Amino acid sequence: MELNKNNMKKIMAIITFTVILCALLINFSAFLKYLGFLFGVLYPFILGAAIAFCLNIPMCFFERKLFSQKKEKSKKNRMGAAMARPVSLTLTLLCLAGVIALVIGVVVPQLGSTFESISDAMKTFLPKAQVWLEETFSGKEEVVNYINSINLENLDWGKWVATFKDFAVNGAGSVLSYTINATVAVVNSTVTFFVAFIFAIYVLTQKEKLARQFTKIIQAFFSPKAVERILHVCSLSHDTFSKFITGQCVEALILGAMFFVVMGIFRFPYALLVGILIAFTALIPIVGAFIGCFIGAFLILMVNPMQAFAFVIMFLILQQIEGNLIYPHVVGNSVGLPSMWVLFAAMVGGSLMGIAGMLIFIPIMSVLYSLMRDWVNTRLKEKKADGSIET
Repeated sequence: MELNKNNMKKIMAIITFTVILCALLINFSAFLKYLGFLFGVLYPFILGAAIAFCLNIPMCFFERKLFSQKKEKSKKNRMGAAMARPVSLTLTLLCLAGVIALVIGVVVPQLGSTFESISDAMKTFLPKAQVWLEETFSGKEEVVNYINSINLENLDWGKWVATFKDFAVNGAGSVLSYTINATVAVVNSTVTFFVAFIFAIYVLTQKEKLARQFTKIIQAFFSPKAVERILHVCSLSHDTFSKFITGQCVEALILGAMFFVVMGIFRFPYALLVGILIAFTALIPIVGAFIGCFIGAFLILMVNPMQAFAFVIMFLILQQIEGNLIYPHVVGNSVGLPSMWVLFAAMVGGSLMGIAGMLIFIPIMSVLYSLMRDWVNTRLKEKKADGSIET
């Protein structure tokens, strides 16, 4: 190798990279600790970027529908373009506040009445369960005698609640330390969310400027071909994540509405509550709706066990309709990922990062799948052009 200026730079870069890599491997635990500290410092801004990305979807929708760009460059159009961003952002925030207020206004009162009805239902459900157990284990005297020894009519429910409260206060730890820890956690979470939300607003109002700055940075440090590739990956990631979030929200809304309508037709209890609950849990890919099914079945079980069984059957039917007809068209086509890889991404993401990992890894897997598909197709075209493989 000729030791010219360019080769010396490459050798120095390789040596520097090797030294840094060895230092990181030797002090790997300290490096992980430093990464954890750095993530804690940057967490509000990471959260703010995620909030900005989600809010950008409805904001762009309002901008397209209410402030469509026209070719004429008149003064009126320039004023409309200037007002497009603040008005669209305001409408987005108002819609978000409206959804939160609607959920709180509907779910919280419903939950209060639900807990009261569950408390009343337990008093009638447990004796029925006792009779059913006696009939089921009629051939086993020891079990029957034990069941008969439980006097459900004399159970003091108020004493049970008081005992539970006493355990929660005294058995779980000191009241003062628990209150201080809870207060600190609430204050920290509130401050973090406030900072993240303000940062998200700044990102949304200046997203074009930030995009230009990012483009200039990569242009300064990378070759034109690398810049083109990086921008292509960023554009693909943006489109994939946007389509996935939009499709997931639409799919959850459709599924929740289906449950509300069908439960209302067949006069199931808690139709509105279960519909909203399933709509929210359906945002979790694959397993979310089953969580809503379990909670809904438990609530209905306290009122009518046969209706709870019918609810499970209804859930399985609607889940098949949703999985085979709605999800492939609403979400599956939007991310362009086969079902096998959707399941793989959800399981890997859930194992690594929980629910957040399931939401993040599916669009990430879709991006990787698209890049790999394009790379393989390009390689095949090159080999066909070279005559390496037969067409």
